[in-house]
Amino acid sequence: MVELSGAKVLLVEDEGLVALMLEDMLEELGLKVVASAAHVQKACELATTASFDLALLDVNLAGELVFPVARILRERRIPFLFSTGYGGPPLEEEFNSSPAIGKPFSIDQLNEKLRAILALP
Repeated sequence: MVELSGAKVLLVEDEGLVALMLEDMLEELGLKVVASAAHVQKACELATTASFDLALLDVNLAGELVFPVARILRERRIPFLFSTGYGGPPLEEEFNSSPAIGKPFSIDQLNEKLRAILALP
């Protein structure tokens, strides 16, 4: 079983209340949110410079898609999980096989997805 405790997370979410709820869920699972962003530009800066173990990425940030951030993370070999609501925009073809979780989701579903992405080579 992959250990989540102590893992550092970049949280990218544009809805304030959702971000707070996700932060609570992540902390309850033993992870630490070390950086967060609500806009693609800020998220790209953090993805390039910050130190963290994995990222949770809302696909749609106020109408802007998060894929530039995912490309940086992929280049840095940092695992990430897309989160998407209302059936969400489809993932761009290059990310079709990337892990994703549909909103709303439970803490147990989040736990399962995060353990799965951390177990990937």
